[in-house]
Amino acid sequence: MPDTATAAGAPAVRRLRWWTELPLIAVVYGCYLGVRLLVRGDVASAVEHGLAILRFEQWLGIDAETPLNRLFTHHPAVGIPADFVYASLHYVVTPAFLVWLWLRLPTRYRLERSWLLLSTMIGLIGYTFLPTCPPRLLDAAHGFVDTMAQYGSYGWWGAEASAPRGLGGLTNQYAAMPSLHVGWALWCGVLLWRYRGTPLAKAVGVAYPLLICVVVMGTANHYLLDAVAGAAVMLAGWLLVRPALRLVDQLSARFARRLPAGPADRPGEPAAVGDSAVVGDGCETSAGERIPRQPTPQPARRPQPDGRVPGSGTAVTSGASAADDGAPAAAR
Repeated sequence: MPDTATAAGAPAVRRLRWWTELPLIAVVYGCYLGVRLLVRGDVASAVEHGLAILRFEQWLGIDAETPLNRLFTHHPAVGIPADFVYASLHYVVTPAFLVWLWLRLPTRYRLERSWLLLSTMIGLIGYTFLPTCPPRLLDAAHGFVDTMAQYGSYGWWGAEASAPRGLGGLTNQYAAMPSLHVGWALWCGVLLWRYRGTPLAKAVGVAYPLLICVVVMGTANHYLLDAVAGAAVMLAGWLLVRPALRLVDQLSARFARRLPAGPADRPGEPAAVGDSAVVGDGCETSAGERIPRQPTPQPARRPQPDGRVPGSGTAVTSGASAADDGAPAAAR
């Protein structure tokens, strides 16, 4: 059911405006692409970082990307579908979940959208300060095969990551740490687990991020620790999003007090969903804080001509009734 019902007597709510949401998402995604494009990093440093991660995993015995890449390389029936998953779902499923939140869970949209965007911005820090060579770009002596180049004739991508042919030069080939493929998939999985109560939805919510984790390693685009870092970035975003939203709301309130009253400040105007979302017997702010619902004031009861107050069973004198109407008692 859509999360739009309000309790009796609670203030009405309205959706956030789509023409403000789209530019916000576009700006964050533009930063994501811009960092990948502009912060290419030194190739020698990126290779050094990639080798350091691989050696550390080998020392721990957790270099799962090595056997997975062999499996994908030697079995096209596994490798080709995995390449399609890597090249498409990351850019389709996550926007689809944002639209689903907007349409079906408007009171939760702002919180969950902000979690995704904040985590993405944190991930950009890793791309900026820790350029990392993915396994597929290491020297052939390390045994990794770029499956997307191997099976490139089956899809729209070229030999450079998942970019369409001819556009690979616009991507940052050394943006591997953390893996936002895994991070965004984990975000989608958590939403399914939290808001779709069926066992099938919960199973898909667990399976989808695990599938993406296997795919990014098997295609030699990420190390296991890249995937772990992607999950850590989402955890950091989840811990920071509520304080961040409270800070944004406080700054917005201070700014609004300096402006003339607008429609949102006038009596009877519903609050925007996400800024103050009605839930149950009160309100829940975008940061998840409960605000008790204030009792609705009842209108004053006026005496009837027979001198009784409706619902009270008591009578008043004719003088009191007349005085209430502002007319002499004799006039009645």
